Amino acid sequence: MFFEFEADFVEALRCIPMQVRLKLDTCGIKLKLQDWNHFNQAERQILVESPCLTIPEISDYRDQLNQVLIKETGKPGTDFAVDENPPWMDAATVPESVSAKAQELGVTISLAQWASLLPLQRFALIKLSRSSHENKNFIPALQEFKVIE
Repeated sequence: MFFEFEADFVEALRCIPMQVRLKLDTCGIKLKLQDWNHFNQAERQILVESPCLTIPEISDYRDQLNQVLIKETGKPGTDFAVDENPPWMDAATVPESVSAKAQELGVTISLAQWASLLPLQRFALIKLSRSSHENKNFIPALQEFKVIE
């Protein structure tokens, strides 16, 4: 599933789509855009399509990603600790970064709206609300997810 706000780059997969970024956070591997850009289209597509939900799938995804990284860059990915209770899985709490970003833009996200979102949508809003991220897609994402009009 690709989001409309990703449409300008998703066809060529020149940036890492949110669904792959979620898988990276799930399997605990940091992937730089410059490394992603070393991957060919088929390798990128496999990483988009491969499942990463169950423990065996997460392990397979890590292995697959590291194989591609070693082949294309000469080294495996950088590991990081996986959050056992990631905030995008918590439908009962709007993260502070999301609330703050929404407030900054004059928007309020209710708990009911947050709870109605899919985990991937919540993940996207969390990523788009971080100060280190280019935030131009935060409002388009809120519109796409029907949080605002």
